[in-house]
Amino acid sequence: MSARSHLDLVAVLSLLLCCMLWGLNQVSVKLALPEVPALVQVSIRSIVAFVLLLGWMRWRGLRWDWLGPSLLPGLLAGFLFATEFALAFVGLQHTTAARGVVFINTSPFVVALVLAALHRGERLMPLQSVGLLIAFAALAAAFGEGFSLTAAGTTWRGDLMILVAAVLWGLTTVTIRLSVLRSAPSEVTLAWQLGVAALLSPLAAWVHGDAWPQAWSPLAIGSMVYQGVIVTFASYLLWFWLLTRYPATQVQAFVLLTPVFGTLSAGLLLGEPVTPALLLALAGICLGLVLLNRRPPVRTSPA
Repeated sequence: MSARSHLDLVAVLSLLLCCMLWGLNQVSVKLALPEVPALVQVSIRSIVAFVLLLGWMRWRGLRWDWLGPSLLPGLLAGFLFATEFALAFVGLQHTTAARGVVFINTSPFVVALVLAALHRGERLMPLQSVGLLIAFAALAAAFGEGFSLTAAGTTWRGDLMILVAAVLWGLTTVTIRLSVLRSAPSEVTLAWQLGVAALLSPLAAWVHGDAWPQAWSPLAIGSMVYQGVIVTFASYLLWFWLLTRYPATQVQAFVLLTPVFGTLSAGLLLGEPVTPALLLALAGICLGLVLLNRRPPVRTSPA
């Protein structure tokens, strides 16, 4: 149960901060790509956050029984999590951060559809179905635009990779929702995801031929610190703390702001084109999420 029945100023400011940090994450990845290959970024981000999380768990006295009942669902969630970020980061080499942050935030719709098919208690109400249709129609328009933007550096392949990453993010959430991980401490659930990613990402980078940089610019270092320490470790812990202290429905409603912040920051900081079709997709996704949240939301990790 939540310790508070409503969001106070601390909660609102914390949620706004989380959404801004997550929205800027795609921009951070894009800025570092010329120096740090995509899979190397995933490796560093995962390893740094995993080590910090283990230290946090030890300091708090939290036990991770990794050979216990959570082993199989933990490995599956971790594999999906690692693959999701690999696809999302590689996809950003072929599309804009503005488009990436919109497409990756379609994962709640995947969760809703899969849970509706697997769990009788998760059936969609008519209003929620309307929300899904609105979101997918707007998304289709934005995706179709990718075929005509290739000359400007955007390809449908990059968009598609990030959409597949969103599907995997949704499946990660479903795995957590329908397994023993649902009742596990949030730090343990996050440890499974980061731990598997920390093991698989360097191997994937090696197989893909992504070389680790020999020299690091302040921009590249700053991007990796931002991704590993601030986003993947600190903001995720803050998010889970908010979910346990405040009403989950009110907390998760703020996630709608993440693609808004991401799209605006990509346009302002990277000078990327924010086209009418992309704005339409952003509006459609936000409206769809509002309608989808007419039922108790699914607790999920942010991207």
